[in-house]
Amino acid sequence: MSSDSKTKFLILVPDGMADSPSPDLAGGTPLQAAKTPWMDKMASCGSVGLTHTVPPGMQPGSDVANLSIMGYSPFEVYTGRAPFEAASMGIWLGPNDLAFRLNLVTLERNFTMMADHSADHISTAEAREITASIAPMIEDLGLNVFPGVSYRNLLVWKNGPEGCITHPPHDFPGEPISLYFPSGRGADLLMRMIVNSWKILENHPVNLRRKNRCQGPANSVWPWGQGKPPRLKTLKERFGISGSVVAAVDLVRGIGAYAGLDAIDVPGATGYLDTNYAGKVQAALESLKEKDFVFLHVEAPDEAAHSGQRDLKIKAIEDFDEKILAPLLEGLEPFAKWRILLMPDHQTPVTTRVHTTGPVPFILLDSDQWDTGAMEPVNVFCEEVAQSSGKMIDEASTMIELLLNKA
Repeated sequence: MSSDSKTKFLILVPDGMADSPSPDLAGGTPLQAAKTPWMDKMASCGSVGLTHTVPPGMQPGSDVANLSIMGYSPFEVYTGRAPFEAASMGIWLGPNDLAFRLNLVTLERNFTMMADHSADHISTAEAREITASIAPMIEDLGLNVFPGVSYRNLLVWKNGPEGCITHPPHDFPGEPISLYFPSGRGADLLMRMIVNSWKILENHPVNLRRKNRCQGPANSVWPWGQGKPPRLKTLKERFGISGSVVAAVDLVRGIGAYAGLDAIDVPGATGYLDTNYAGKVQAALESLKEKDFVFLHVEAPDEAAHSGQRDLKIKAIEDFDEKILAPLLEGLEPFAKWRILLMPDHQTPVTTRVHTTGPVPFILLDSDQWDTGAMEPVNVFCEEVAQSSGKMIDEASTMIELLLNKA
């Protein structure tokens, strides 16, 4: 047992794990269908309930939802997704700079239909070849592009205009893109960038290789999630805690940066099912030796849901249980005291393949409950059990205070 008696705090986020009942699963959800003995035992020992991560009237994006989980009211601080991704990449925007997420996507039917928001999960190495090819065209338009992880890139418009309307490409798979073109101020320039990218990428060597491997080509760019820099107090300023964020995706790392958390680089962390689970767990445990708090995020369940593959989502949930929770709970044994909040950021039903509003289930557990709890779970952790508990937290942004015993 560690001689350090300070309580260690963790937030664990299996992105998009929550779902809706499906006839294909006898009215259950992927979480109910998955074998999750560690989550089930945590639910049996701890406190279970539902909470709203997306405030009424706001879009159910991972930006808003993870901001809530990290303890910030989106109504008060949210300006857009892309500034967080910029911070993760070490790009701190000027007060009037406008940042966009710039996806590499796959369009079909002669560039008229959104086939895949991730360009078939293009590798980071291939994505960087693509980004290098389109960068001169984007710079000629007066913008700058910065490569990120896989299909996720950043677009920065110095002193960019406010009032542009864009749409996340993962929100309209299989639909005509003409219904979702940018509109409002600055839309004409963004449309020129999109259309110009088609000419550059249609026969790009990377895409020719991908087609030969029966993989979707990265044959277009798609800007969305724009915003100017937000103003946030750090968790150190608010609660006096130091911490780290363990995540593969720039969005979550960037929210952590604004919250004053150190981002830990984990080799092989991909944001997909092939991510380095063991590396993430080890990074979290090592960080807790020096810091008070870790925010650990796994993207895989969400990406599986966006692909519409129910079996893949079930596997992603089971991998989270087996490869994150099992070694993490064992690794926490040397620490005298700890508290865990486990919850998905939003619902991503496999049937719709898009994020939806609605409450998500959570588990709040501390080391005393774990040490004295039943050896076998008496509850199966899922949306239905969380609802039947009768415990509802209206605003997820307040849950960090419950975790830290500040409520």
